[in-house]
Amino acid sequence: MSGDEPTTKQSSQDVQERRLHPVTPLRRAWAPFAVITGWAVHDVGEAQRRVSDLGPAYLLLGAFGLLVCGALYGFLSWWFTHFAVTETELRVRTGLIFRRTAHIRLDRLQAVDINQPLFARFLGVVKLKMDVIGTDSKDELAYLGERDARALRAELLARAAGFAPETAHEVGEAPVEGLLHVAPGRLAVAMVLSASTWALLLAALVVPPLLWFATHSWGLLLGTGIPLLGGAGASTVGRFVKEYDWTVGESPDGLRIDHGLLDKAHETVPPGRVQTVRIVEPLLWRRRGWVRVELAVAGSSNSVLVPVAPRELAESVIARILPGVRVPAAAELVRPPKRSWWCVPVWWRGYGFAVTDQVFAAGSGVVSRTLSLVPHAKVQSVRLTQGPWERLWGVADVHVETGANTTVAARLRDAGEAAELLQAQADRSRTGRRTARPDRWMAAPAE
Repeated sequence: MSGDEPTTKQSSQDVQERRLHPVTPLRRAWAPFAVITGWAVHDVGEAQRRVSDLGPAYLLLGAFGLLVCGALYGFLSWWFTHFAVTETELRVRTGLIFRRTAHIRLDRLQAVDINQPLFARFLGVVKLKMDVIGTDSKDELAYLGERDARALRAELLARAAGFAPETAHEVGEAPVEGLLHVAPGRLAVAMVLSASTWALLLAALVVPPLLWFATHSWGLLLGTGIPLLGGAGASTVGRFVKEYDWTVGESPDGLRIDHGLLDKAHETVPPGRVQTVRIVEPLLWRRRGWVRVELAVAGSSNSVLVPVAPRELAESVIARILPGVRVPAAAELVRPPKRSWWCVPVWWRGYGFAVTDQVFAAGSGVVSRTLSLVPHAKVQSVRLTQGPWERLWGVADVHVETGANTTVAARLRDAGEAAELLQAQADRSRTGRRTARPDRWMAAPAE
């Protein structure tokens, strides 16, 4: 959120302030209970002593007092929270004692997502989350009625796209063309065929018993076993629940992603903000021709575009988010010279790179293959690195860095080739930035 400069020409009388949904107090009513629980956990002995000193009547009275305080706190926090859309910003005023006004500039708004946790689904309300350029975390409005949230989302995106304030609310939600749907059965099979899933499950089943037989320590057993089981659960059940019913569609706002079994999420990948695309091909997926597509988006937490899909279908989706980009085939990647074996035994065979008119592509991996694509216009810097051992064998690495704090490297290149690649990539990036499409919705390409 930012508000360092005047951002609106409208007077306060012209701005219509709105409140969140009336069920919002339930979101913060638990705060007093959290304070008491934190104190009890911090000092268990003192908490038990005080509870034993109180009679049932006082305990009931205390519980009723906490309930009243929680309800009052939730109501007041809702009552003193307002938001309004002006010509140039979304303004949010909060605070019961200390007032705080946040200004979200519409020209820096890059995505507006709708998130609906399980409890919110029963109440018919949603969270509206906003990705703003230059911030690491998402600002949110919680909660709004589902219809109101969709209308506000459409209005914010229309304002961000440059529509006039008096017509923005009439634009409505942009139409969506379906591109891809991941069936739950395919998602489940893909997880079963993931080596990482089996590795975590095996570690969770084998490591704790070995530690128990070696040390007979319950603390070490629980301290090791619980995190391993949690990691295995997150990579299997947790991932399935999150990526369930994954759907990708195209709209003038960008690519729309809907997913979730318990918590429903409706996300947007904004056009022009994608810095890197990674195509991941695990070993056990190759026979079926499946891949996973991941993203690095500047200022956004969106990281998955396609959890699993046939390669041809995944590449067609990539072509929508990176117009004009062709994914290089494995045969087009230029492999390192054979002497690279002395620097990276065995794994050197997995490295390779290719350059097209649109992207810098680098591949890595022997067991699980990864191909990273960086549009030339998104390259922020290029550097060459060469350690003592690499210098001895006449090889070097060329790294390209993007605005999403990601680095893609063409590893183990011939030293002379690496120096030429460094200069050529810098030139391609300068040219790419001059001819790149604008980073705004519904805008025409630059001339």
